[in-house]
Amino acid sequence: MIRVEHIRDGLIEEEHSGYVLTTNVGSASDYPYYLRSCAKPLQASLMIDYGLDKKYNLTSEEIALCCASHAGEKCHIDIAKRLMEKFGLEYDWLKCGLHAPLYDKNTKEKITYYHNNCVGKHILFLALCKENGWDIATYDNIDNPLQQKVKEKISQLCEIPLVDNIYPYSVTKDGCGVPILAMPLKNMITGFINLFCDSKYEKIKNAYLENPYIIGGMNRLDTEIIQNSDGLAAKVGAGGLCAVVNIKEKDALVVKINDCNMDTRRLVVFEALNKLGWSDYKCDKTIKTLHGDIVGNIRITLGW
Repeated sequence: MIRVEHIRDGLIEEEHSGYVLTTNVGSASDYPYYLRSCAKPLQASLMIDYGLDKKYNLTSEEIALCCASHAGEKCHIDIAKRLMEKFGLEYDWLKCGLHAPLYDKNTKEKITYYHNNCVGKHILFLALCKENGWDIATYDNIDNPLQQKVKEKISQLCEIPLVDNIYPYSVTKDGCGVPILAMPLKNMITGFINLFCDSKYEKIKNAYLENPYIIGGMNRLDTEIIQNSDGLAAKVGAGGLCAVVNIKEKDALVVKINDCNMDTRRLVVFEALNKLGWSDYKCDKTIKTLHGDIVGNIRITLGW
């Protein structure tokens, strides 16, 4: 288990814990955690399975948006609208809900479904339903054939056996209202390796590597990781999660911060990537006053 301590003048003022592991380094229990938005590239594999990428001649940017937790900037909204038109979908069919764009939560512009960080996933879900004749009105329901296919696909990629088509871990609703699966962290690693290192899903891999800003955007960790590395694909998830795939090594890293602190998640991810030799990114671990005086430091113990 990792430990992150904020030490100010010799005293531990703040402390965080969690897990960080690869296929060969680190350990965690079999306790299941929800995939949250880390599920998006796994869910998007159905786009390839059902041939939507070829039928609609999807660009790398468009595929990236289907896998994204985007910041709601103009570049993201423009692609979302283009996808809706390509697939022949209606705006009112979307059920992702409304929230302010992540890049500016105090924006004065009118908030639409296109600002929702999950809208790309929902557009893809609608397109899959339309393509296969599945009920569009209930695409967010676990009993819909779409969501059953998602469950089966993620179970396959993450190597989780289904017994009588029953998922062995918890299933709930994600923040955007669609079903989300829980699983041990080791299965998350397996799923990401099986997806990103399979030539069948090369378009998804390339979408991540070629479009880091579409995957996230302003102040988004996955964007920062991809932009500052060579051959790393990354996806963040709520609940303190981040998964990173080293395409060349055919390995993956997963980080889970127990209290879901996003700043701690960022520091731990880069500390782990640097120790693995997957990146050489410098993070400031000093604690400063508003005047710039250094009064402490952040100590990270990965347990490796």
